[in-house]
Amino acid sequence: MSVPRKLITRSLPRLLSRAAFWRRRRQRLVFTNGVFDVLHAGHVQLLERARRLGDRLVVGVNTDASVRRIKGPRRPLNAWNDRAAVLAALESVDAVVAFAEDTPARLIAALRPDVLVKGADYPSDRIAGTKDAGRVVRVRLKKGYSTTALIREIMANNRR
Repeated sequence: MSVPRKLITRSLPRLLSRAAFWRRRRQRLVFTNGVFDVLHAGHVQLLERARRLGDRLVVGVNTDASVRRIKGPRRPLNAWNDRAAVLAALESVDAVVAFAEDTPARLIAALRPDVLVKGADYPSDRIAGTKDAGRVVRVRLKKGYSTTALIREIMANNRR
């Protein structure tokens, strides 16, 4: 059975089917999540580090409605389909899946990744899904990189 390397989906059952395929081949699943509104070097570094912790990297991406609830009515700048396509183009990413809730807790509970990765800016007690992952790894983020800060800088430059 031939299975394409990349998966972009809004369907949890489709993701779980692919995860089962990988597990039958004894591959370790790593999961991380975020908005990824404007992809920057900090994101790329986090994803590359996450991928090195296992064989397959699944990235949960907030839906547009979820982003608006969390970040405000002017976000996201890029629609979910575009954010997912950019992430899937990265060598380190094997699957991109949408989640509509404010946290990926339900998604993590269903996927049960071997490793859950989050940026070290998140305190351990605020990381969703920790009880459903084999292990949790907090990764130090690349200093000076933030989509929100980048958007603020662009807006300030436009006002000048």
